[in-house]
Formats: sequence, structure tokens, C-alpha cells
Amino acid sequence: MSNIIPIDLLALSTNLNYLSSFPALNTAEPAVSLLAYNTTFATNVLGENAKARQLYDLPWQAFHEMGTYHKATNSIYITSNWNGSLENPINVTVLSLEDYALSSTHYPNLYEANGGTGYYPPGSSNDSTPPKLLFCDQGDFEHPSGLVAVDPATNTSEVILNNSLGRNFSSLNDVRQHPKTGDLWFTDADYGFFQSFRPAPAVPKQVYRFEPSTGVIQVVADGFDQPNGLEFSPDLQTLYVTDTGAQHVTQNLTRPATIYAFDVVDKVRLGNRRTFAYPDNGFPDGIHAETDGNVWANCGDGVHVWSPQGILLGKIFVGAQSNNMAFIPGGVLVFSNSQLWIVENIKAEGREICRDFGAC
Repeated sequence: MSNIIPIDLLALSTNLNYLSSFPALNTAEPAVSLLAYNTTFATNVLGENAKARQLYDLPWQAFHEMGTYHKATNSIYITSNWNGSLENPINVTVLSLEDYALSSTHYPNLYEANGGTGYYPPGSSNDSTPPKLLFCDQGDFEHPSGLVAVDPATNTSEVILNNSLGRNFSSLNDVRQHPKTGDLWFTDADYGFFQSFRPAPAVPKQVYRFEPSTGVIQVVADGFDQPNGLEFSPDLQTLYVTDTGAQHVTQNLTRPATIYAFDVVDKVRLGNRRTFAYPDNGFPDGIHAETDGNVWANCGDGVHVWSPQGILLGKIFVGAQSNNMAFIPGGVLVFSNSQLWIVENIKAEGREICRDFGAC
């Protein structure tokens, strides 16, 4: 259990050792703390009744990416981390929201899964919860990287995209579906190559938009080292993209570790690229928005939360690199590879909670 710890920014601004005065932030054991860098984090984002605890600490890295809810199975789907062997590909960890029980599975046509989202196929109704899951498949040496739609209730899958006008992707990383147009916006990075299960990259690192109903695909942004997580603002006017260039095979924090913001123009293009935030620890990986417009990103010591203006409001501190997260009604799940954390009784509501859970 954790209480909210207020951080004095003025004290921190002139004392490099200020944070070391908090014992909870300087333990070698897995621990979670809630840090308020702004009073609104305690009052408006988490709320006075927020409590944090660890759900799992496993001997293998089950909790890495994705974190998407599927209502028909009442479960959260999380992709595990690459374990170094093509003989044992990345699996999907299934977390039941009935009792937080775990299971693992694989799906046909899905080889090395990474990020993902809920998916409405063309022609399906947006009046109900997303009927399928959409995975970014990084591929391997025999199978191209692409987007794979899965129905976990029937264990069926369909490849809906595996190239860009005949050119191979490098290693698709994360994806979001625009709730108005149905278009799929996704990032392509080199992590399959860095981890030695994909060939050398043949295209730049870019952000794409794909129309699953027509096949139209376009590059909407480039100039990244390693584009990773992406997320729309609640009003759909802004797209946030994380650049995890600080992590290739090894970490080098002189490379990009930055969240960029873009204006979404006419629902199909991006403009006005600008720096949104730069974390004080590690690099931003997965990224999500809440209905109030605050931006949550998984960084080197946990989840960092910024205001829409890019001001740090607070952290869910776990003391290790956090890769992704999942909002659930009244709470948030935090992934840190072998560890899974939960913060319950929070005020914040994820941008896609209404859509995914049908709890509007």
C-alpha cells in the first residue's frame, strides 16, 4: 500500500540529493510509491483514496507491452518481452479482471507480438465495445512485420497489413485506431533487428496511417531515431509519439528519450511537430491519455504524468523501467517486465475506458 508523497520542486531544484532523502525511493526491493510533483496530482488525478500495490513478481518477463481490454473475455492482453530465442516466441499474457489470474497463449499468424489496441474492423459498429484485438507483429526472419487482428474468444486471427506499398516494415511497435475514421496509426522501429530476430532495416523510422477499408497507406511523420508509443489526445486534435532512441542494444541517454506532439490535420495528416516532454529518468515507452487531457508515459522509474501543457504532475514510482500500462475502471495497471503493479481508486479515467469497457 502507498500514500502520496509530496515533492518540493524548489528544494529539488537546488539539491541533487533531495530525492535520496525518501527511503521509499532508495530500496533495492520492488516497491511502489506515488509522488506528487504538483498538488493537482493528489487531488484531481489520483484522489485521496488511491492505493498502490504489487500484483506479481515473476521469474520471467510476462508484462512488457500492449495492455488491451477485451470485454467478451473480461481480460487484459499483455505481450511478454523477447526472451532471446525464436524457438520460444513472444507470448500473450492474459490477465483476468475477475480475480487477476494469469494465463499465457499464442495466436495463429502472430509471431513476435508487441504493442496493440482494441480494433473495430471495417463495417463493424462503434456502438459496442471493440470486437477484436489488434497486435503489432514484429515478425521474424521468415514472416514480415505487420498488423494482425485477433478474436481471442474464438482463437482466430487475420493479417490486415504486412507491407507499405511493397516495402517491408522494420519492426512495428505500437498502434492506435482513430475512433472517428477507423484509420490505424502506427509506429515502425528497429527493435526486432536490435534483438536479432529481424533483418537489417530497409526503411526509415516513421509513423504511418493506414485505412483498413481501402488499403490506403501513407507516412505521416519521420525524423525519429526509434518511434515507439503513440496516443491521441481526448479531443483527437493532437498525436503524441515517444522516441526511445536512447535504447538500442544498450542504453545511451544522449540519444532521443522524448515525447513529441503533433497537430492532427484534417484527420489524416500531422503538422506542427514540437517537443512535449522529456522525462528525468530513462526514456518514455508506452503512452496514454486520460479524459482530462493529462498524458501518462512509462519511463525509467515508473509512470510519469504530465499536464496537457507538458508540466510534470506526478509519478507512479516503481524503481525500474516501466514499458506500458492499462487503464481499468477506477484504476491503472503498470507493467515493468517481470513485475505487475496496480493503483486502485484513482480519479483519472483513460481516454478509451468508455469505448473498451462500454461503461459510459
